Amino acid sequence: MNVKCIWPGPASLGECPLWHVAEQALYWVDIEEQCLYRLDSSDNRLQQWNMPGQIGCIAPRAKGGLIAGIDDTICFIDLPSGKVTTQLALKTGIRLNDGKCDRQGRFWVGTIDFDNPTACLYRYDPDGKLHVMEKNIYISNGLAWSLDNKFFYYTDSVPRNIFRYDFDARSGEISNQRVFATNAEDEGIPDGLTIDSEGHLWSARYDGGFITRYAPDGTIAQRVTLPVQRPTSCMFGGKNLDVLFVTSSSRLLKEPKALPLPNGGLYAIDVGVRGVPEPAFLES
Repeated sequence: MNVKCIWPGPASLGECPLWHVAEQALYWVDIEEQCLYRLDSSDNRLQQWNMPGQIGCIAPRAKGGLIAGIDDTICFIDLPSGKVTTQLALKTGIRLNDGKCDRQGRFWVGTIDFDNPTACLYRYDPDGKLHVMEKNIYISNGLAWSLDNKFFYYTDSVPRNIFRYDFDARSGEISNQRVFATNAEDEGIPDGLTIDSEGHLWSARYDGGFITRYAPDGTIAQRVTLPVQRPTSCMFGGKNLDVLFVTSSSRLLKEPKALPLPNGGLYAIDVGVRGVPEPAFLES
């Protein structure tokens, strides 16, 4: 497939691409460099904001701006000023990683612990209440919901598992955890996750150099090989939601593979299918 580099970076740890439908703009972060980026589709103007800590994830807010996980706090980011306002400090001592909003406007975000299963998945509701949804996690990563809202998908990167839960859209509760997909050590680490308009999941493979598309039954429907070693996450965007945007990482690559495009860049791919709009946080 034709892979286009739209920003060479290199990001140390590029993550969480977000297509903002209302703005027709693409956002993403560099966690380790503590930066937030925005690329306007109308004029290709690139904006950058320095954050007060490691920014693990972002999602749109219905009232404007973004909701984000920065270090171990849930924050609002006002735009275009870039002003950060803390909404809730978790005080866990470990930073927040990937996060997204469900279609009911609740913000889901997890923490990260490389060495021990002490991380958790949280749900932050519009009324400001925080709920612990899952415990004993290593690296809380890619999240998605099925198109019919019956299932929730969630990635723990260390055991290389994507889990599927039954999801109650009204209450926001999850139950009946089971493994949806897993992969061998030589196939990279499952990282960011998104869903397309046909109900298939797309999972970026860090250190694998590809993205896997899963059918709703967990079988592999497609594998897209990339010219970078460490894709981190993916999301559909563009005017017709028919472009798959992919972030990547250049961190700790002492002897990177000889590849034609830079690790840590941002990429755009036409994969022949459309995505769905990303939900916003509906604060009270």
